[in-house]
Amino acid sequence: MSKAAALKRCFWAESSDSERAYHDAEWGRPLHGDQALFEFLCLEGAQAGLSWRTVLEKREHYRRIFHRFDIARCASLTDAELEQALTDPGIVRNRLKVYAVRRNALAAQAVQKQHGSLDAYLWSFVDGRPLDNRPRGRGDIPASTPLSDSLSKALRKLGFTFVGTTICYAFLQATGMVNDHLLDCFCREKSEK
Repeated sequence: MSKAAALKRCFWAESSDSERAYHDAEWGRPLHGDQALFEFLCLEGAQAGLSWRTVLEKREHYRRIFHRFDIARCASLTDAELEQALTDPGIVRNRLKVYAVRRNALAAQAVQKQHGSLDAYLWSFVDGRPLDNRPRGRGDIPASTPLSDSLSKALRKLGFTFVGTTICYAFLQATGMVNDHLLDCFCREKSEK
């Protein structure tokens, strides 16, 4: 058994190599930068109704089609470009989700104008510091919280789509705004830094 296979991880990260790699290197670590946070908003929205593994395995296609989630470039995507994206089997070909990338980019630009950056705005929901739930097991991790309800409501008011409370909670976890690594997960201390 390899050293990586012997490590204790969060329960959801053991079903594929791609999920293990994502968990070990990214999930739950504090993430900053408008472009990086925008990518996660879009990918979490694309995941709605699907498994994260599905989107994770299509991530590089998303990055290629959506200009690595450059907000200005995504905001200027034409209908023709979005229709072309819908023909690519490398992404989830749901019209509403694909068009949401442009709509969310436009909303992100408005946030940047009003708040200085998307990063500052999103991190303000946790006062700039990760919240640590210290979960012991699967039952300690909610699908949504009052925080994700608040974030969802605020983002929808600003014009974002595919930002329901469950999506927002997954976003908060993925970007390290909420630390939901299990107490016995080897990544827990890496996420606390």
